[in-house]
Amino acid sequence: MIVSVLIAVEIISAFETSMMFAAIPTLIVEFDSNASTVGWAVTAFLLVSAASAAVCGRLGDMYGRERILMVLLAVAALGSLVSALGDSLTSIIIGRAIQGVAGAILPLCIGLAREHLPASRVPVAVALISGSAVAAGSASLLVAGLLIDNASWHMIFVAAAVYAIFALLLVWFVLPWRRPTGTSEKIDYIGAVTFAGAVAAVLLGVNKSQSWGWSDPRTLGLILGGAVALVLLVRWELRTPSPIINVRLFADRKFSLTMLATVAIAVGPLGVVTMIIPIIMQTPSTGDFGLGLSATHAGWLSFIGSLFGFVCTPLSGRISAAVGSRASMLLGTALFIVGVVVMLTAHHSVVAMTAMVVVVSVATAFAYTAIPNLIVESVPEHNTSETTGTNAVLRTAGQGVGTSIATMLLAFTATPLAGINMVGGMLIALSVVTIGITLLIPRSVRTA
Repeated sequence: MIVSVLIAVEIISAFETSMMFAAIPTLIVEFDSNASTVGWAVTAFLLVSAASAAVCGRLGDMYGRERILMVLLAVAALGSLVSALGDSLTSIIIGRAIQGVAGAILPLCIGLAREHLPASRVPVAVALISGSAVAAGSASLLVAGLLIDNASWHMIFVAAAVYAIFALLLVWFVLPWRRPTGTSEKIDYIGAVTFAGAVAAVLLGVNKSQSWGWSDPRTLGLILGGAVALVLLVRWELRTPSPIINVRLFADRKFSLTMLATVAIAVGPLGVVTMIIPIIMQTPSTGDFGLGLSATHAGWLSFIGSLFGFVCTPLSGRISAAVGSRASMLLGTALFIVGVVVMLTAHHSVVAMTAMVVVVSVATAFAYTAIPNLIVESVPEHNTSETTGTNAVLRTAGQGVGTSIATMLLAFTATPLAGINMVGGMLIALSVVTIGITLLIPRSVRTA
C-alpha cells in the first residue's frame, strides 16, 4: 500500500513537469505570442524545481517528509489555480513558478520508501516510483492534449490542482506517519535562491536581447548581474557547511567530467526534445514544417512512442551492470543524434516523426539510467546522497537553460524552419560534446 500511495503522489510531479509541452503551441496562438515568451512557463518551473529539490530533502529530515510533502502538494495546487484562473501569460508563468516546488516530490517519495520499507524491498520500490514518473510524464502529454482539444488550456491546470489535492489527502489519511529523524545540517537557503535567481537573470537577459538590444543597460545588467551572482555563489558554497552545490567535489576528475556530461546532455537533447516534438506535430502542415495534428493526436503518438523507452529502461540497467554506465550514456546520446537527424530531414512525415519519438524515448531511458549510475561509480559510498543531489540540481537547471535557448531560437530566427534547423544543430552539437566528455570519463569504478 505504501508504494502504491507514493506512486500516486509522484504522478502529480511528472504531470506538472510535462503537461506544458503539449500546451505551448496552443498558448502561442491564444496569446499571439512566440515560443521564447511562452517557453518561460517551462523554464520558470524547472529553475524553481531545481532549488526545491535541493532544499526540501533536508527540510523533510528536520520536520518530517510527510509534512513537507503535504506542504509542497498544497503549494503546487495553489500554483495550478493561479495559472488556471489567470488570463495572461504572466499569470501562467507565475503559477508555473509556484508549481515548481513539485520538483522535490520525487526525492521525498524515495526517502519515504527507504523510511517505511525493509531494506530488501527498497530497490524495487525506488524503481517502481521512478518508473512511474517516466510513464506518467509520457501520459501527461496525452491527457493534456485531450483536455486542450475538448475543453481549454485552463483545464490542464484545473486537473493538476484537483489531483494535487487528491494526493495531499492520500498522504494525510493513508500514508503512515513517523516522527522526523532530525538532522544537524543547516539548509542553504541563500545558495538555493541565488542559484535559481542568477540563472534566471542571465537567461532573461539573453532572451530580451533581441528586443532590447545587447547594449541596453537592462540586458547588460541582467547578464552581468547574474554572472557576478554565480561567481559569488561559488565563494559562498566553499564556506557553507552544507552547500546546495558542493564545489569541492569538482576537484575529482571523474566526478567533474560526469557533471559536465550531465549539463551538456541536459541543456541539449534531454531538456529540449520533449518540448520540440509537440511543436512540430501541432504546427499546421501548410508551412515550412509541421504535421498539423491536434493536441490529442500528438499526445497519442508521443505516449505510444514513449512506452518503448519505458520498456527499455531495464535493458539500460543491465548494460550498465555488465560493461559500465559509460556504455549506456554513449548509446543513449548516439540515439539522440539519430532522432534529431530524423527530425531535421523528415519533419513532414507522421511515420518518421513517430519513429523519432520512439528513438529519443529509448535514448532518454538510457541517459536517465546512466547518469545516476555514473555518479555512483565516481564517488565513495558515503558521498552518494550528496552527489546525486548536486547532479539533480544541475540537470534540472540545465534543462531549464536548454528550453529557454531553444524557444529563443524558434522565436527570433528569420523563418520557423530556420529555427527548427538551428535547434537541431544545437542538439547535435551538444550530443557530440556529451559523447566527447563521456569518453574522457575513466572506466575504473571507485569504491568507498
